[in-house]
Amino acid sequence: METRERGGGGIAVTAAEIDRQRLMEDRLRRQAWDATEVERILRYGAFVGTAIECYPVLDRAMEKARIHITAMEQAGRSVHNGTVILADRLERSKGRFDRTWHAPSGGLWGCLLHVNTLLPQSRNLISLAVGVACCEAVREMGIAAELRWVNDVLVGDRKVAGFLIESFFSPRYREEYNLIGFGINVNNHQFPHELRDTALSLAQALGRPLDINSFARLFLAKLSFAVGLLYYEEERRLHGGDDWDDGGHRLLQLWRGLSTTVGRRVVFGFDVLQAPRYQATVGGITGSGGLVMVLDDGHEKTEYSGEIRYI
Repeated sequence: METRERGGGGIAVTAAEIDRQRLMEDRLRRQAWDATEVERILRYGAFVGTAIECYPVLDRAMEKARIHITAMEQAGRSVHNGTVILADRLERSKGRFDRTWHAPSGGLWGCLLHVNTLLPQSRNLISLAVGVACCEAVREMGIAAELRWVNDVLVGDRKVAGFLIESFFSPRYREEYNLIGFGINVNNHQFPHELRDTALSLAQALGRPLDINSFARLFLAKLSFAVGLLYYEEERRLHGGDDWDDGGHRLLQLWRGLSTTVGRRVVFGFDVLQAPRYQATVGGITGSGGLVMVLDDGHEKTEYSGEIRYI
């Protein structure tokens, strides 16, 4: 297995470093949250980064995750829930609808392996959770980022990060995994011609390069909290009998606080760039993460998948 130790250049993050970053996240969250809640949430999310593999180059991080799961099963070994695969660059990365994702050296490219033990209602919110984690990390760098539904992280009107969530059933034991792919433009600053007006890196936004390993640790600690919050809120609803669609889910509250999508005029489509379907005004977001669209004739419809662009 090709991995990189610290000192070899490029991305180099360890599980112990993520644990230390989680302690810092714990102290930060206690400034606004109940200490007991923070402890439980981070305990739920502590699986994130239990094992980390760093590579100089991969074709695709999500494909490497599938290969890893398959190989571990064939060897009769258990997959570490929360394994993170990172690469300095990806050669054949893809986003939604097989769009090419430009992933050169300088960005944070990777995938989290999550054994799916969430109820469907919570699993539907993973896309929102990963966007919240990234947007919070970017804001902690002093950059005024915001979220566009579902989880595009924008600075101004330019995209600095995107995510892709896919389900994968292991071939031998048929265990279900959520493969959470992430691509964050950190220090990379050259983009293909078709992306120059729509993409941006954090270094460009700040006017200086960032320590990519420090940012990776910060992002993964934020992701621990966001995913842990899904488990915590699931437990709270199961034991307290709260309605899943009551609007009080704390992950959704965090998302709303980071997004300006509600109230915006948008164009919607399942592939909005190639096949836009209609224009509407965003009326809100449901407890299951659906986007409430107010049509021009006053009727409402809720979309649970697809994408939007602001008009």
